[in-house]
Formats: sequence, C-alpha cells, structure tokens
Amino acid sequence: MKVSLSLDKSYSKDVAIMVDVLRASTTITVAMENFGTIIPVKTIEEAENFAKKNDAVLAGERRGAAIKGFDTGNSPIEISKFAGDVLVITTSNGTRIMDGMQSKALIGSFVNAKSVAQTALNLAENHIEVVMAGVEGNFAIEDFLGAGEIISYLTDQKLDEKALAAYMASRDAYMVQNAIKTSRSARRLGELGLTNDVEFCLKRNIYDTVPVYENGRINLIK
Repeated sequence: MKVSLSLDKSYSKDVAIMVDVLRASTTITVAMENFGTIIPVKTIEEAENFAKKNDAVLAGERRGAAIKGFDTGNSPIEISKFAGDVLVITTSNGTRIMDGMQSKALIGSFVNAKSVAQTALNLAENHIEVVMAGVEGNFAIEDFLGAGEIISYLTDQKLDEKALAAYMASRDAYMVQNAIKTSRSARRLGELGLTNDVEFCLKRNIYDTVPVYENGRINLIK
C-alpha cells in the first residue's frame, strides 16, 4: 500500500485523509458524537442557506473567529454542547479541502489518529493519501505533525518521502506539543481566547470515531 502526503489539494482516487488539526478535523470528529449528519460548505452564504433548509445547527469561523449570527464557531469544546440531526459547518480551510476530494475522504487528527489510519487501511485498494489542509494554501506545522501521527500507524506500508518525513518529525512528543502550541495558528487562536481548543486538539486517540465525507455530507464510516 502506497502512503503519500499532500498539501491543500487531493489527487487520490482511492482513499484520502483530510487533516486540519486546528481545528476542523477535530471539531467534526467531536460533532459526529452528537449529530446524525454534518454538511460542510465553503461559503458563509451557503452555510446560512443550508441551515435554514435543514433546520440545522450552524457552526463556522473565518480566521479562527466565530462568524456573527452563527450558533457556534469551529471549537471542538463548544460543539460538544450542541446536538441534532444536522450540523452545517464552514471553515477557512478544512471544508474547502473536502470539496475538492475525488476519493473516499476520511477526516483525521490527533484525537482519532489510530482509528482513521486503520479504517483507511481497511478501505484502500493501493493508495492512502494524507492531505494537510494548511492555511490558505500554505504549509501549517500542526497539520504536518498531525499527519505524521496518523502515518505512525501506517509505517508497515510504502511511505513516500514526504510521508516518511512527517512520521519522523512527529516522534518526539514534547517537540510536537511545543511546535504546535507556538505555531501561527495556535497564536491566532490564543489571541481570540481559544487556547483551550489548542490543548484539546493535541489529545491523542480519545475517539474511535471516523467521519467520512461523501456526496457533500459527512457521516460515520459504515
């Protein structure tokens, strides 16, 4: 099985894992505990329209900050306080990446790394692509290290050089914690008073939940 690492865009026609550690992947994983379906959309206008049509809870952020008029932002801690049949969510990076995926798309982060890796192995025929969401098309260290954590459960497969680099970089837990807590994304969240979200997103394997994106909706893997 080939395992590759990509940034911003997905190319796999087999299985891909979208990684947006701070915070879309983590928030979606938590939300799947309390919602039947999640609808990720790219724009604020789409989100508002979908929420009205589906009588849904509305969540989203831009540049980390909750969107005015929405029920909640993109916080894994806050989203756990909501429940319902449908959640509509729009984020700066993660939901945009999912829209471009052509394969079976799983959603992974530190909180479900082991489960999402095992599920990908079970589903894939010959290629697992780990896709870092990044920030507005640019490299984000938290997604690189989160990808490495997921890849650490795939090391008996054929890792490409980028995947191998992410795996190696993710092995020192202290350095990983420090790098993510001092990253641009974490500093931005800190300025917004969301440091607790960063701490939560660094928890490892606290969920067995594996969200899968298909036909415009996110559900639990069956």
